Amino acid sequence: MKKYSIILLAICLVACSSKEKEFDATGTFEATEVTVSAEQSGTLLRFALEEGDNVEAGSEVGLTDTTQIWLKLRQADATKTVYQSQKPDLEKQIAATRQQLENAQSEKKRYQELVSDGAAPSKMLDDATNQVKVLQRQLDALVSTLNTQLSTLNSQLSTVDVQKNQLWDQLRKCHIVAPISGTVLEKYAEQGEFAAMGKALFKMGDTRNMYLRAYVTSGQLEQVRVGQKVKVFADFGDKKRKEYDGTVSWISSRSEFTPKTILTDDERADLVYAVKIAVKNDGAIKIGMYGEVKF
Repeated sequence: MKKYSIILLAICLVACSSKEKEFDATGTFEATEVTVSAEQSGTLLRFALEEGDNVEAGSEVGLTDTTQIWLKLRQADATKTVYQSQKPDLEKQIAATRQQLENAQSEKKRYQELVSDGAAPSKMLDDATNQVKVLQRQLDALVSTLNTQLSTLNSQLSTVDVQKNQLWDQLRKCHIVAPISGTVLEKYAEQGEFAAMGKALFKMGDTRNMYLRAYVTSGQLEQVRVGQKVKVFADFGDKKRKEYDGTVSWISSRSEFTPKTILTDDERADLVYAVKIAVKNDGAIKIGMYGEVKF
């Protein structure tokens, strides 16, 4: 009887020693979370968003009052029209002076021929030459003045265009858009409320692409590398587990003390390293749920 008990004990020890561990590390599931804040101040004219809603990246989920911005845009358009109407027509405004200069140059040429033939005194040529110089200076001054006026108006028009671009950007920011695809986790405002710029409106998370944050000991680091394919198990409680394919996406380069809520393969280890395992969620995994990983 004693010999039979010893044999049973030996079989039990072999079976227990050969039993493979079900997991190498445990942790909790997390998701990339983004808090969306108001980019413009104003009343929330539309904000029909509820916690638990699934939204796509780029979809509009709300609208801030745009009345004042539209009025400023109309004012900028009117100002631009005024500046454009003030732009001088260079050719038309110098046409008269240019014609006078051409006439004076013709007179000068005629007097040169008369003086060379001895049919007119040289003083008449001198007067004609001075007249050409005066008209040329008047034309140059007029062109310079008109160019300065035109340059000033063009600068003012450019300033108005910049103001309009700023207003269009402010108008765009009145449209509240989801930055990522995911689920609305928390909602901080309601339709009809006044939202100041920078006020948090809602928080959402990418629940389609989850990751398990687990912790490994320094001895386990040799088994883990970025890009490694692993098995992840979501723990639903009551011994209900579901297996997923995972990929190691990040390994911490700094050790830390073992978190109180985390179990490792070696519970005596004081220092551990955090790792992230990316997992495609089928809708069953929830943020904060416990999980296990097998390397």
